[in-house]
Amino acid sequence: MNDNRPIGVFDSGVGGLMFAKEIKRLLPTESLIYFGDTQNLPYGEKSKEEITQFSVSITHFLKENNCKAILVACNSATANSLKEIREAAGKDIPVIDVISPVAEKVSFELREKIGIIATKATVNSSAYKKAIRRRNKHIHVVEMATPLLVPVIEEGFTNSIISKAVLETYLLNKKLEGIDSIILGCTHYTHLEKEINQLFEGKVDIVNSPLIVVNQVIYQLAKEGKLASKDANPQYTFFISVNTDNIIKVAKKFFGKDIQLIEKSLDY
Repeated sequence: MNDNRPIGVFDSGVGGLMFAKEIKRLLPTESLIYFGDTQNLPYGEKSKEEITQFSVSITHFLKENNCKAILVACNSATANSLKEIREAAGKDIPVIDVISPVAEKVSFELREKIGIIATKATVNSSAYKKAIRRRNKHIHVVEMATPLLVPVIEEGFTNSIISKAVLETYLLNKKLEGIDSIILGCTHYTHLEKEINQLFEGKVDIVNSPLIVVNQVIYQLAKEGKLASKDANPQYTFFISVNTDNIIKVAKKFFGKDIQLIEKSLDY
């Protein structure tokens, strides 16, 4: 049984394109519809009510565009609004989040102290800590809000003296001292992975969230008989709520130069 309808992916900006790119790599016959809510970026600074309102509206949009599954490629949306997103999607559309698969994997590996950097909304929810400790109470989990990283990435300041200064300020904090692993608890942060690895001199394991999460997407689609056929002709459509030259530049850097962005405002 096959299903050639697209997979829906959404994030508060273009950070989630890393997950879309991983889907394209591991599932080359799958079609994608991506929505980046650049108008309301970043979600990590918004209230739970606002995040839920935005996330539910995007879910309805993806559902109206015949998506067979939805990947919530946003940690703040996952941490604050997953229940409402699933209700909006309905029983026939599986919703995959970015926290549960990661928590599941790290909980059963040999780790002693895990650091989590994320937006304020994600850290305030303690979603990662609760998910990991629920599965393995012996792991020491420390969380830190790192709100400046999203604008650094969205403005294209990766691999610069600006990103280096911000990362050093956050990651050299005593709170993260002695960690053996770090979870990048915001989809945007994967774009800083090389810089983070250099800062830790390769001594801290950076959890590969996109690979873990997309493998969960594969598992879910296979389980429900919704994988695309091997001869399917994949289509990729990318929507953003506000378009700027800089967003186009960053999106091309994250997904590929052939990406075309369509500006689409939603009735939130």
